[in-house]
Amino acid sequence: MRETAVDIPPSEPITVIPDAPLATAPVVRIRPARGWAAVGLDELWEYRELLYFLTWRDVKVRYKQTIIGAGWAVAQPLLTALVFSLFFGRLVHVPSDGLPYPMFAMAALVPWTFFANSLTQASNSVVSSANLIRKIYFPRLVLPISAAAGAALDFVLAFCVLVGMMTIYGIPPSARLLAVPLLALLALITSLGVGIWLAALHVQFRDVKHVVPFLVQIWLFCTPVAYPTSLVPPAYRLIYGLNPMVGVVEGFRWALLGSPVSVGGLLAVSATASVALLIGGVFYFRRVEITFADVV
Repeated sequence: MRETAVDIPPSEPITVIPDAPLATAPVVRIRPARGWAAVGLDELWEYRELLYFLTWRDVKVRYKQTIIGAGWAVAQPLLTALVFSLFFGRLVHVPSDGLPYPMFAMAALVPWTFFANSLTQASNSVVSSANLIRKIYFPRLVLPISAAAGAALDFVLAFCVLVGMMTIYGIPPSARLLAVPLLALLALITSLGVGIWLAALHVQFRDVKHVVPFLVQIWLFCTPVAYPTSLVPPAYRLIYGLNPMVGVVEGFRWALLGSPVSVGGLLAVSATASVALLIGGVFYFRRVEITFADVV
C-alpha cells in the first residue's frame, strides 16, 4: 500500500486515502484547520524573500508620482510640530518639562508618525491584496508585517531631521541614544499588534477603513505628544502606561532630550501591553485567515 506525500500548508490538516486498485491515483482530501492554529514562525521564515519584496513594493508605491517623494516622511512630523509649537507652546502655554517646546513636540511626533503610518498601512494590507490572496497560498501574516515595516524608512529620515534639530538647539547626544532602536521596535510591535487585529476585522467589516483614521486621531490625544506625562496624577501614571505609545513617546524624550520623567515603570507597563496586543492579534489573525480568500 502506497501513500503520497503532498506539501500542504501546516495550518491545513490532510487525510490521505491510499489507492485501493493500483490503477487508481491516491486521493488527497484538504480540510480547513479547526480550533486555534499555530503561529507558524518557521513558515514565515521560509517566505522571508516575499516579505522583503512586499515591503520594498510598499515603499516604492507610497511615493510614486509624488512631487517631493520621500520628503513627505520629514514634512509630516515637522509641520505638525510647527503647528503644535504655535498653538500649544505659544498660545496655550502647555508645559514641556523645561525643554524647548519644538524639540519636545518633535521628539514625540517622530515615533508617533511612525506608529500611525504603520498602523494605517497594516490595517488595510489584507483587503488591498485581495487579488494576490485569491490566486496563491502564502502566510497571510506576511501582508500586515510588510505593510508595517514599510514605514521604517520614513522613520529613519524623520529621525535624521530630529538629530539635526538637536544640534541646532544645542542638545548633545548621550549614551541614552542607544535605547532608541529598542523604543522604535516597541512602536513597531504596537502598530503591528493593533494593525493585525484591524486587518483581520477589515476583511469581515469594511467599516474598519472609516474607523482607523478616527482611532488614530483619538489615540494621538490619549498619548503625551502635545503635553507631558507629568500632567497626569502620579497615582494614575501606570494605568496611563497601558497605552503602549505612552512608554514609547516618553522613552524617546528621555533618550534624546534627557527628560526628567521617570520612564522605567511606564516602559514596563507599555511593553507588556504591546506584546499582549501582538500575541492576541496574531492568534486571532491565524484563526480567521482561512476565510480570507472567500470573503475578501
